[in-house]
Amino acid sequence: MPNKEEKPLKELVDKMLRAYGLSHKLDEMDLIKNWEKLVGKMIARHTTNIYLKDRVLCISLDSAPLRQELSYAKSSLIQRLNEASTKNLIDDIKIS
Repeated sequence: MPNKEEKPLKELVDKMLRAYGLSHKLDEMDLIKNWEKLVGKMIARHTTNIYLKDRVLCISLDSAPLRQELSYAKSSLIQRLNEASTKNLIDDIKIS
């Protein structure tokens, strides 16, 4: 007979991650893991560093023309990344 206080494991893990302040880091890791699927192989291949700090996604690229191209598409890229994560993780993108 199930106990009335039993909760699904996912709910408990989510609660623990929030309590320890780790849910944001987990979301960042998920974004980085899925980077190639979200932006395509060409951009992922030229990405040398990527991290999230204070809701700003910092991307380092080894191609100047690609940096310029991404800077033009910054707002649509922010929208696409936020939709993929189902949370509003990113407010801005810094491309270097």
